[in-house]
Amino acid sequence: MAAVTYSDVWNLDVFFKGGSDSPELQNHLKETEELINLFQTKINNWTPSNSAQDSEFLQEVLRDFEKTGKKLRQAGAFIGCLLAQNTEDKKAYALDSQVTGLSAAFQTVLGAFHNLLTSIDDKVWDNIISLASLKELGFILSEWRERAKEKLSKEEEALINALGVDGYHSWGQLYDLIVSKIKVPFTENGEEKQLSVGQAFNKFSNPDREIRQAVFENWEKAWGDQADLLAKTLNHLSGFRLNVYKKRGWDEVLKEPLSINRMKKETLDTMWAVITENKEKLVKYLERKAQLLGLEKLSWFDLDAPYGTTESKLSYQEGAQFIEENFAKFGEKLSAFAKMAFEEQWIEAADRPGKAPGGFCTYLPESEQSRIFMTYSGTPSNVSTLAHELGHGFHTYAMRGVPHINRLYAMNVAETASTFAEMIVADASVKSAKNEEEKLVLLDDKIQRTVALLMNIHARFLFETRFYEERKQGPISVERLNEVMLEAQREAYCDALEEYHPLFWASKLHFFITGVPFYNFPYTFGYLFSLGIYAQALAEGKGYEEKYIALLRDTASMTVEDLAAKHLQVNLTEKDFWEKAVGICLEDIDEFLELTEGK
Repeated sequence: MAAVTYSDVWNLDVFFKGGSDSPELQNHLKETEELINLFQTKINNWTPSNSAQDSEFLQEVLRDFEKTGKKLRQAGAFIGCLLAQNTEDKKAYALDSQVTGLSAAFQTVLGAFHNLLTSIDDKVWDNIISLASLKELGFILSEWRERAKEKLSKEEEALINALGVDGYHSWGQLYDLIVSKIKVPFTENGEEKQLSVGQAFNKFSNPDREIRQAVFENWEKAWGDQADLLAKTLNHLSGFRLNVYKKRGWDEVLKEPLSINRMKKETLDTMWAVITENKEKLVKYLERKAQLLGLEKLSWFDLDAPYGTTESKLSYQEGAQFIEENFAKFGEKLSAFAKMAFEEQWIEAADRPGKAPGGFCTYLPESEQSRIFMTYSGTPSNVSTLAHELGHGFHTYAMRGVPHINRLYAMNVAETASTFAEMIVADASVKSAKNEEEKLVLLDDKIQRTVALLMNIHARFLFETRFYEERKQGPISVERLNEVMLEAQREAYCDALEEYHPLFWASKLHFFITGVPFYNFPYTFGYLFSLGIYAQALAEGKGYEEKYIALLRDTASMTVEDLAAKHLQVNLTEKDFWEKAVGICLEDIDEFLELTEGK
């Protein structure tokens, strides 16, 4: 029986037929607005009695929260898919603004609800969350209550949310709009094409250095042409955020991101310290890579260059089957999930103009389905990205049956399942190489991700922390933004590169995301955290899948330190765990250096 041929275009019609013209979607948005209004009325009419009756009201409110939250997320995820598949979909931009307004209204009501929780007496509160009906939700409810204590009054927080629609989130939307209009010229076979930024970015993994360099020069010019607009966007976005922090009395810019990621600063500092102490071998890899490419030093546009000229290519069908087969070696549930995602067209991977850059996985909770977005061109890196996004999808799939309130995991642990899935496929690729040359190509691709997560992300973190400190004194010019970025890149890459990318602050979407502040260090945390889990999985074999699923189901209902202690029996504030995780990365570099000795 012939294998099913997988489509590389996703199916969105199962959610709302007609895309941005969908009448179903309009009805859904109206229903969502009505639910938010009902939720608001209920919260406005509640005064905590400081008695057992409060627990009954809490349970009722949480049922409303789940229904409304799912409906809002369903619409937001769907519209995000529309924007990604077609950056020219103007109706989708209008719908995105509509959902942003609904989200802000919902957050305002939630803020008022959280604020009311602070008026419940501590002893009464402890009794309430110890009840069998609420015990499972106790961590999140207490977290909401504690965070509310650190914020402003209900009225002030409501005003911030209302003003944020046009004064904060709109800056992130403006960034998306500017990027959708950027084209990067590229000449191929004598014909000049206008590439989207997503298509242009894929050229940086081309084996031909002249192509990479030509694209990079046009890439820099394209972003440079918009730098004034993008600097204004970033300055206003960050200025809004800083003003809110100042009003709340928060001086430390990492306070909110650390709280959101449920981790201690001590854990973050320990992680970066261990990475910094172990960068010498990463630099040796970059030096060896430069030698192999016949260069004195690598430049920014060489970082994704494949080793050698025999670049492995897999069709979308071949890539999908390779992922399924190797997921099966870890566990049946992971493999079955991937097969379902391919068969039911959960994935948009077509390489065509008009798509947004990058890749993501989004979850539509009412349908209990995910959708994965990327641009697939057959490289080993594309296969790894596909596995990475499927890992995200498996995370939400593994949490089926967990209450909605306990499914809202933070970004740092969100990267755990994705990186874990990526590691399975990357390791399998190296082991199944046909010869030494192919093994080196695949090993190099794997190490590139280590460099990205331990050096590139470090540069983003250094830039963003320094930028925010300077921004407290006032807006920062394009020239200064370039300087701060250049300094961060030199430090993070230990001066190992010839040419850098000072406009990276403009070309990286992550600096302009308003939903989550400091969209950088959680990637590195998730990468190294998943390596620790991966090491345990390798040691225990196929039976580890159930333990792995148990860990994933806990990712949104405890701190990362407690999660690691419970499921891995390690202390994240100490260096030992991080040194072992970084050590796994360095083993790949040792093998690469050994195999390329004398080449």
